[in-house]
Amino acid sequence: MPRDIPAYSRPDANRRVLLSTRPEGIPQAGHFTIDTAPVPEPGEGEILVRNIYLSVDPAQRGWAADVANYSEPVALGTPMRALAVGVVVASRHPEVAEGAFLYGFFGWQDYAVVTPSAILHRCTQDLPLDVFAGLCGISGVTAYLALTRLGRPTPGDTLLVSTAAGAVGSCVGQIGRSLGCRTIGLTGSDDKVARCRDTFGYDAAFNYKTADLAAAVGAAAPEGVNVYFDNTGGTILDTVLRRMAVGGRIVQCGTASVSSWSPVPTGPRNEREILTRRLIWSGFVIFDHMEAYDEACTALAALLAGGELQFATDIREGLHHAPGAIADLYDGRNEGKSLIYIGD
Repeated sequence: MPRDIPAYSRPDANRRVLLSTRPEGIPQAGHFTIDTAPVPEPGEGEILVRNIYLSVDPAQRGWAADVANYSEPVALGTPMRALAVGVVVASRHPEVAEGAFLYGFFGWQDYAVVTPSAILHRCTQDLPLDVFAGLCGISGVTAYLALTRLGRPTPGDTLLVSTAAGAVGSCVGQIGRSLGCRTIGLTGSDDKVARCRDTFGYDAAFNYKTADLAAAVGAAAPEGVNVYFDNTGGTILDTVLRRMAVGGRIVQCGTASVSSWSPVPTGPRNEREILTRRLIWSGFVIFDHMEAYDEACTALAALLAGGELQFATDIREGLHHAPGAIADLYDGRNEGKSLIYIGD
C-alpha cells in the first residue's frame, strides 16, 4: 500500500485538458483548452479512475504531433494523452478493486474510464504515492532499463549523460555510479551543474551552453566515453560521437534539442565515426520493455531505500498548470520530475 497519499475529493464534473490545435514543434499552452464534462460511468469490464497526480513527460511532444512516431497522435478535441496516478472509485472489472491506486494512461483530466490495458503499474509498494509517477514511473524505469539493457555498463566504464539533471538523466547517472561507472553529466545551467555534482553525485558535470563541449568531454574522458546516454540528439550528439571510445554504446532515449522533424534536419555525417569506433547505437522506447517494468521498479525502490539514489520532483498544484507544462519542461523550468497535483 502506498503512503503519503494526499487528500483527494470527488468532484461532480470532469475537467479535461483537450488538444485543440496541432503543434508543429513543442506544444504550447495555446494548443490546449480546458472544458468540463459529466463524470463518465464505467461499462462492463471497465474502471473509473480519479486522477491525483498528472505526469508531464517529454514523450507528450511526440504524442501531440501529427508526424511519424511509435504511437498514433492524440486526436484533436480529446483529452491530452498522459500518464497519471489515480485511485479506482468504481470498478466493473473483477481483477481491479475499488480503492486501488494505479499508474497508467489516464489522461489530463479529473476522471478516466479505462480497461486494465491502460494500467502500467499497480501501486502496492510502501512508497510515497508521487514516487509511482516519478522514480517508479516511466522516467525512472526508462533510466534503469535503457542503461542496463542497452548501455550495458561495466565497472570502470565512463558514462556520459545529457540532460543529466532531469528526471531520466539524474537516475541514469546514479544507477551508473552504483554499477561502478565514472559519471559525467551535461546540463543547461550552472545551477543544474551544481545539482548534478552535489545531489546526484556525478564525478564531473558541464553546462553545455557555455562550455567548450569537445574540450570538456575530452578532458573528463581522456580514454573516451564508453556509454553515452543521449536525451538530446543534435549538435551535442555530433560532438560526443567524436569522443566515444572504441566499442562504445550509445543509448538514444530522446531528441530534446531538435525543435522540429518536419522537414527532417540534417547535420554532420556520422557514419565514419560509427564504423571506425565500432559503436553500437540503440534506440529505447519503454513500451518495448513492459515485461520488465515491475522488476525495474523493485530495483529502483531498493536503491532508494539503500540511500544510493536521490530523486527530485517538481509538483505544481492545479489543472490550470497543464496546458503550458510541456513547453516549461522543454525550456528546463522544472526542478525535477514534473507532476501536477489535481486531487483537491
